Amino acid sequence: MSRRNQELLFLLLAGAVSTMAYVSVYASRFREIDTVAVVHALAFVGIFLLLHIVERLLLPQADPFLLPLTALLVAVGLTEIFRIKPALALVQGQWLLVGAGLFIATVVLVRDHMRLDRYRYLVGAVGLALLVATIVVGTTVRGARLWIHAFGFSIQPSEFAKLAIVVFLAGYLDDKKVLLSVPQRHLLGVPVPAFKYFGPLLVMWALSLAMLVFMKDFGMALLFMSIFVALMYMATARGVYVLAGAGLFAAAGAIALNVVPHVQDRFRVWLDPWPYAETTGYQLLQSLFTIADGGILGAGIGRGYLLFPDKSPVVPDLQTDFIFTAVANEMGLLGAVGVILVYLLFVWCGFRIAVYAPDGFSKLLAAGLAAAFALQTFIIIGGVTRVIPLTGITLPFVSYGGSSITANLMLVALLLMVSNRTNILRGGTELERRRLAERG
Repeated sequence: MSRRNQELLFLLLAGAVSTMAYVSVYASRFREIDTVAVVHALAFVGIFLLLHIVERLLLPQADPFLLPLTALLVAVGLTEIFRIKPALALVQGQWLLVGAGLFIATVVLVRDHMRLDRYRYLVGAVGLALLVATIVVGTTVRGARLWIHAFGFSIQPSEFAKLAIVVFLAGYLDDKKVLLSVPQRHLLGVPVPAFKYFGPLLVMWALSLAMLVFMKDFGMALLFMSIFVALMYMATARGVYVLAGAGLFAAAGAIALNVVPHVQDRFRVWLDPWPYAETTGYQLLQSLFTIADGGILGAGIGRGYLLFPDKSPVVPDLQTDFIFTAVANEMGLLGAVGVILVYLLFVWCGFRIAVYAPDGFSKLLAAGLAAAFALQTFIIIGGVTRVIPLTGITLPFVSYGGSSITANLMLVALLLMVSNRTNILRGGTELERRRLAERG
């Protein structure tokens, strides 16, 4: 079976699961099955079939599993958002359409990800500008400056800056990896490269510190620093960068802990939420109770204890930061682990693409995107389950949020482009290789 036919088969399976889940929630909430529920479910299937057709035409040798895994995660998210607030599910569906448009635009306009390497500094500057704009003109919501409001819309620029920073770092580190790998002196007995090559590490540290102090965004600061350290290690295979990055971020966290009240609150609640059960610890404790209430098998989709009798969520911001709580309550431990396994499969596909990529830029780009996706998933699930301090970032494809779903669909498009080029060079037809050369 060809890659595209495999993809189509898995997409149909994901569509069947999403349709059954959505109709189940609709019936549970409104005590009837209406044609509206079926139409919405079929519209979801139609969006991903459209993306499949675009792939079939423009990326015929791309990985067959990434798009179905994406569809499954989006289906879980839409179903739970509809369960909590039906009106927001319709808005999320509209953002899914926008994300599909950006997916198609990325594939059509870029076509070959190697073009991005030529504009690495421009792309990096755009990513930095997005973060600076958030610091300067952003709006503070619940203690963190994450959003920019314009023309009646709210966007979270850091979601798009994440992609730009990965593209820049992949190109920069591909060029400098040899220089960064060769030790030229010793620091405390540890062989290290020339200090001038530590510049990017210090810049990322300063950026993370700025995000902690001015944006009060512990989650994104941790994510950006972790992405950079991961790419540095993958480019050079030197553990000194991991230790240096961890040390610098710990120092930045200590500074923020002493000067930013919002960060102090997050750490206090993480260490012991009970003294703050009626204030800042309420949200986390309610989340833990709701997860525990799901048990092993869960209450069933559409039947969990997610809403009070007045239809308000039992956990504030349940559809955004705490969507994993809803999944664990209605699907139980088995369902929550199943969702985590879907994320692991997605990340595995990303790293598999990186392993087989024929050049350094492609390897680092695919690995960086996969690492960003994995780290963001860990940070938000870890925060909800009190493994690490709670952060305000979204669970990719599942949480409510237009910026998140659109940016992550662009991430999928970039991974598919890397996969398509790799598979054509490794075993494509002569016609496909010639077209790829013309495109480059």
